[in-house]
Amino acid sequence: MPLHPTRRCLIAALALLPLGAGPARARADAPVIAAASDLQFAIEEIAAAFTAETGMRVRLALGSTGNFARQIRAGAPFELFMAADEQFIIDLHADGLTRDAGSLYAIGRLALVAPPGAALVPDDGLDGLAAMLQAGQITRFAIANPEHAPYGMRAREALITRGLWDRLRPALVMGENVSQAAAFALSGNAQGGIIALSLALAPPIAARARHALIPDAWHQPLRQRMALMRNAGPVAQAFHDYLSAPPARATLARHGFVLPEGG
Repeated sequence: MPLHPTRRCLIAALALLPLGAGPARARADAPVIAAASDLQFAIEEIAAAFTAETGMRVRLALGSTGNFARQIRAGAPFELFMAADEQFIIDLHADGLTRDAGSLYAIGRLALVAPPGAALVPDDGLDGLAAMLQAGQITRFAIANPEHAPYGMRAREALITRGLWDRLRPALVMGENVSQAAAFALSGNAQGGIIALSLALAPPIAARARHALIPDAWHQPLRQRMALMRNAGPVAQAFHDYLSAPPARATLARHGFVLPEGG
């Protein structure tokens, strides 16, 4: 059965180059940028602006940070990795797989979302979710898989802090990444979910969902770091530099990311 257009928009497919192409061919075509799926709407906008300004093109692969880290260790031909959790970059650098320890490009935030018509009304204290859990009215609730997706890890921490994790676990539906969690949360088959604020604010999702910002004191910070791979070419380097320029930073801020160093 074909996916509904909105559902197609919500799910960020993992678009890897064929491994047979190899790094040299990938660089000649356009470098592949591995980006955490919370960046979906922001990074597409930034990449389009980069191409318009420079004439250079990049290819975007969107997915789970943890999965990308495993693929990099297996030799995937990415040239720049934009992780949703800086520890993955730090670990890759320690193993000699990146040029350096990279740089912090954003800090992410969590949002509670609910589809239109759902009984769940998002609030920043998760009081509505707690009340519905107590009444046995939560049967399906989506988060990204905390085993490898940073937004899932932080969602779990926030739910533990609020005292809801154990009661909510039987109803959890795990997305492979936070974009897929958003699709599950808003599919109409769930009461809601916890996703990235950057996705909740994106027009295709904001038009059909209610959301509330979850206190960042409830979880470890989503410090998002990027680094060039050792095989990175000049186009990847140029895109990396562009991401630190004011226009790209303004785009990230507009999509709900906190800029590092008060930027």
